[in-house]
Amino acid sequence: MSTIYDRIKARRLELGLTVEELAQQLGYKDKSSISKIENGKADIPQAKVELFARALRTTTAYLMGVDGPALPPGCEPMPLMCQVPLVGRIACGMPILAEQNIEGMISVPEGWRADFVLTCRGDSMAPLIMDGDLVAVRSQPEVENGEIAVVRIDDEATLKKVNFDGTTMVLQPLNPAYPLMTYTGAALADVHIEGKAVGLCRGL
Repeated sequence: MSTIYDRIKARRLELGLTVEELAQQLGYKDKSSISKIENGKADIPQAKVELFARALRTTTAYLMGVDGPALPPGCEPMPLMCQVPLVGRIACGMPILAEQNIEGMISVPEGWRADFVLTCRGDSMAPLIMDGDLVAVRSQPEVENGEIAVVRIDDEATLKKVNFDGTTMVLQPLNPAYPLMTYTGAALADVHIEGKAVGLCRGL
């Protein structure tokens, strides 16, 4: 009966990877660590199994021997998922993640590190983000210039590319049919960055 060590080696050979290449992908300093693992002379911490699965383009279940064969060439394993709140219309005076604003829960890839999801309305961010798309957002009060963020203006949330020079904030739609939104001076007090857009879900 094959072991996890046998499956790691077999999958590496299927992909045409050398021991050195696999070691480099996984952050090991030299190939001896991989050789010891493949020969069953070194244990794999549970936290490392997922890293091996990703590097070998398969699933943790396959490596651990609890499901079928490795994925065919060109296929990627499903990422680990987590559930985050789906936020609907923003209630007046309420924080964006207030209970009154949450419509349900949505599964998104864990690697996005998203805190909530918003449904995009309108086409101001087309063609990148379309009406009805679900946009995953990581809560943070600032973003880098040029990043797309959820911005709350009074009690409305909008999705725009942000540029801020310390005195003036410009919210830029991607659709050229829409004008820039510019805020400076006292008007900045009404503008709040709720988070950075980190993922997109679109129905077929």
